Amino acid sequence: MDPPARVFINRFQGGFPLAERPFSIVAAQLGLSEVALIQLVEDLLERGLLSRFGPLYDAEAMGGGLTLAAMSVPDPVFDRVAAHVNALPEVAHNYRRDHRLNMWFVVATETTAGVARVLERIEQETGLSVYDFPKRRTFYLGLWLALDEAGGVRTVPVPGVPSYSVRPRPLDVVDRRLVAATQAGLPLVERPYHAVGERIGVDGEEVIQRLKAMREQGIIRRLGAVPNHYRLGLRANGMTVWDVPDERVGELGSLLGRMESVSHCYERPRHPGIWPYNLFAMVHGHDRQEVMHQMEQIRRRLDDAVRGHEVLFSSEILKKTGLRLVA
Repeated sequence: MDPPARVFINRFQGGFPLAERPFSIVAAQLGLSEVALIQLVEDLLERGLLSRFGPLYDAEAMGGGLTLAAMSVPDPVFDRVAAHVNALPEVAHNYRRDHRLNMWFVVATETTAGVARVLERIEQETGLSVYDFPKRRTFYLGLWLALDEAGGVRTVPVPGVPSYSVRPRPLDVVDRRLVAATQAGLPLVERPYHAVGERIGVDGEEVIQRLKAMREQGIIRRLGAVPNHYRLGLRANGMTVWDVPDERVGELGSLLGRMESVSHCYERPRHPGIWPYNLFAMVHGHDRQEVMHQMEQIRRRLDDAVRGHEVLFSSEILKKTGLRLVA
């Protein structure tokens, strides 16, 4: 990867300027022309090194619902069930994982009540049980990658001090149009916010001010490049799950959330007889051996609090789109 592309990804996975000509501001910092930077981002997207470029929205902060769900799908019908689940617009991510519960997907809905309706519909239409794992507490959330000059990649803590407290704010009509217009990414033009404004019927300055407000309120978690960690070399994705005492989950979750290898860490509910684990920590590595090494580091950190644990590797990405709001 060329040095300007590497530096751009390292610096601007968040914090992309909200200004009339943001690419010009960033280009000056990188020693590039505005046109060259726009072409660089286009190239990274075309090569699949970025999944997209733009804002990352938080469904819950917009008053919506969000959950992680799992199913145990027999192999003979797996593809059919996956196609059925993936066809639902509320399903954002869907992964096949090496476990008896072999299908794990994220559901994002416009209302909190919508989650239960989607899960019930999947159960009714597939005839299979769906296990709901809503997050009870967030201890860490932020996959930020650091690329080195030799072509290596690793996860690092998100810069700044993130806040995970969510105070939902319903969107007004213009906000909804703005989210719908930018959820797949920003236009790669000199004045992207002006282009968005033309699309939704407001001026560019109003787009900038509304995006600033949404960022301050936590509706936008980050604004910038979204690297494709698979294409950049982190091909092993392990969801480590831990059975720890409920009265200690806050302490232990905070401990794991500070580990550099952990990109997501949540408390989620158990399902007695099916699922004994209440602490989830996602780790990424170049291969499964690296993930197993990271899991062992977590086990040592948790020490005698661990009563059981597993790692669920992702064996196939079935769907990955993110939030899709209809204006």
